[in-house]
Amino acid sequence: MEHFEQIYRRACERKGGEAALRQLIATPRLGPAELAAIPDDRWLSSFTMSLFQSGFVWQVIRDKWPAFERAFFGFDPYKMLLLDEQHLARLNNDAGIVRHAKKIAAVPVNARMVLELGEPHGGFGAFVARWPEDDRIGLWLEIKRHGQLLGGNITAYALRRLGADTFIFSPDVGGYLLNQRVVDAGLGSKRGMQQAQAAFSEWRRQSGLSFGEISKTIAFSIG
Repeated sequence: MEHFEQIYRRACERKGGEAALRQLIATPRLGPAELAAIPDDRWLSSFTMSLFQSGFVWQVIRDKWPAFERAFFGFDPYKMLLLDEQHLARLNNDAGIVRHAKKIAAVPVNARMVLELGEPHGGFGAFVARWPEDDRIGLWLEIKRHGQLLGGNITAYALRRLGADTFIFSPDVGGYLLNQRVVDAGLGSKRGMQQAQAAFSEWRRQSGLSFGEISKTIAFSIG
């Protein structure tokens, strides 16, 4: 496995120097208290945005997001639990949002996930804040297990959007991990994800950078 210094220097060369790279990899990151203060509705909103962006044009979802917020009552999790089949049918005919029956139906399921995982901690943000930082994979899998349609990179993007530090298996990052034999199993497998976690934890120890910065540096070192 390459030492992170090699990856970092290669990324600097490709992107016009260290100062330029630093600007490119800058990733907002909140501390535990700040994460814990984020309301549950913002977490549900972020998961839903990532879910709808998956396999779709991201900018279209961003442009339509105010309509999503109105249609889903600001993503208040308790209100989402009250959605019945009649209301889901109306959402599936709402031209202001992207009409995708499976994704729309996942919103109340993920609302329950946000509430259930957050309840013992006083909120979902506190649940995220208290999860061990060196186990991002475990956090992804726990959220996926309790939620619906939250596999792949959907959870990671949702977490990063709100300031939780995480790496992401983008095409460039995933390709690097496989081509460099950092992992010897698919990144969708538990073994592959655990191997990737170990590598990112070691690179964080070597560099002092966040998972998000490391992930972006790897991408810029080859893409």
